[in-house]
Amino acid sequence: MSAASEGEAAIARRRASMSPFERYLTLWVALCIVAGIALGALLPGPFRALGRMEVAQVNIPVAVLIWAMIVPMLLRVDFAAMGQVAQHWRGIAVTVGINWLVKPFSMALLGWLFIGYLFRPWLPEGQVDSYIAGLILLAAAPCTAMVFVWSRLTDGDANFTLSQVALNDAIMLVAFAPVVGLLLGLSAITVPWDTLFLSVLLYIVLPLVAAQLWRRSLLASGGEAALQRTLKAINPVSLVALLTTLVLLFGFQGEQILAQPLVILLLAVPILIQVYFNAGLAYLLNRQCGSAHSVAGPSALIGASNFFELAVAAAIALFGFESGAALATVVGVLVEVPVMLSVVHIVTRTKGWYERA
Repeated sequence: MSAASEGEAAIARRRASMSPFERYLTLWVALCIVAGIALGALLPGPFRALGRMEVAQVNIPVAVLIWAMIVPMLLRVDFAAMGQVAQHWRGIAVTVGINWLVKPFSMALLGWLFIGYLFRPWLPEGQVDSYIAGLILLAAAPCTAMVFVWSRLTDGDANFTLSQVALNDAIMLVAFAPVVGLLLGLSAITVPWDTLFLSVLLYIVLPLVAAQLWRRSLLASGGEAALQRTLKAINPVSLVALLTTLVLLFGFQGEQILAQPLVILLLAVPILIQVYFNAGLAYLLNRQCGSAHSVAGPSALIGASNFFELAVAAAIALFGFESGAALATVVGVLVEVPVMLSVVHIVTRTKGWYERA
């Protein structure tokens, strides 16, 4: 069997180890789109009632669902792993640079180019700035949970992945709001700073603290085995919460989508370009720096993927359920799995070329 065939067989085995929710996430998202649009058309009253359940501009049903999404994901993060950052400093430096100095700004540029200029004639004029804002929110925070799956599929170094995710989460506590505020301001979009900081508190700080307290309690009472049992048990809860949120979103967005079905396809274009651009840039920079392939693979995937759960929550809090920003972040969820699996395939198939450096 050739090296390429062995690599494909290994990917197939590891992909089979993914849960059905993870493996078919794009299918579930597509079904939620259909269900949300249908339910929004048939039952507009209940959806509007849910939309009005707000306290201090925070929608309570969505806040509960977002916590159910985010806390199980943050439970995987071990901040003690940050002590291993020095062991992989080249890969860490590349990934941090891509995540915080390249990706948000490249997405803003692509949003201005495609949504604000090239595709503008085919988009609702009143939503163009909101679409760009959603794309910026999508790219402003690196993925926290699914990267563990992508790293496993590329035979990535588990210690590097864990330390990189822990470091990104620590940076996100202080950098998310300033980066989003800067780019929204440059896009001439009014920044509701109080709502932005409230979103950071509600959807980053508090879930992170709660997850770490829960993690410590599990490790103290039952060790690593108890933690792994809990992660396995609650993972479906996180994904079900995500899918339920999408049904609500599309329940509100249904009329707009039916009137402009081309919108989703057009929004996907800058997202796809920025994923491949950032993944490729991280991969090549790691090769130039002399990082091992087991570091370069997850680095490319972390550099390209997005914390779409946070993006969805922030878009709803800042701009509302029915906004173009919320729709743009949901398109990111729709394309995440197939696009990242294609990056996994590219990284794995090019291992021989990479290591010849």
